[in-house]
Amino acid sequence: MSGARRVQLEPAYLLHHRPYSDSSRVLDLVTLNHGRVTLFARGARRPGSALAAVLQPFQPILVSWTGKADGGTLTAAELAGDPVPLAPARLMSGFYLNELLLKLLSREDTHPEVFELYAGALAGLKEAAGGVAEQVTLRRFEKGLLDALGYGPDLTAEVRTGQPLDPAGYYHFRAEFGVVAAAGPGEGAFEGVELLAVAAGRFEGLPAQRCAKRVLRAALDACLDGRALRSREVMLALRRQENDT
Repeated sequence: MSGARRVQLEPAYLLHHRPYSDSSRVLDLVTLNHGRVTLFARGARRPGSALAAVLQPFQPILVSWTGKADGGTLTAAELAGDPVPLAPARLMSGFYLNELLLKLLSREDTHPEVFELYAGALAGLKEAAGGVAEQVTLRRFEKGLLDALGYGPDLTAEVRTGQPLDPAGYYHFRAEFGVVAAAGPGEGAFEGVELLAVAAGRFEGLPAQRCAKRVLRAALDACLDGRALRSREVMLALRRQENDT
């Protein structure tokens, strides 16, 4: 359905927008049935436009358009429920989710599971008071996105032998290769029990959180192929600033 000439009330979230001409906007959205799409919202920047309050990030909307999903014209947009804003302290995490989708989702490549994963992550960020809950939400999204796109690493077996990981053993993770046995608990090595926890999606314990952050970041960086994440850079800068005060 990527070439549909008319789409009505498609569930969507706004990922990014930019000005177009004097009064319009170009929208990048993730949708339930059409994947990531780019639409022209004509007149959306005019004073008093009803679209301004609807076309906001992190809130579920229903959009209608004509033309192809990549470069079509928005004809209507409405809220899909009561808007629940992200807390200011969670905004950078939200923008991080958006940037991952913008860089890793191909246009018009339908992934309903990714749409639901994103909606669940936003709900988690809105409920999270920060700290562990926020980090667990981010790690679940990262792992789910990698798995959905076919890039999820196998963290259950040693890649050279095919043998299941020993929970008491030590391993290195190579994004371009997989999990390889380590001689011992040297620098950069993970315990098997940590990798197995990440593989099962269990991120509650601090060792598993640290392992998940390093492993999933390495896997994502390999998928990004050198493209930097602006939201990640901003988050790191903010953390450095907090540590300096």
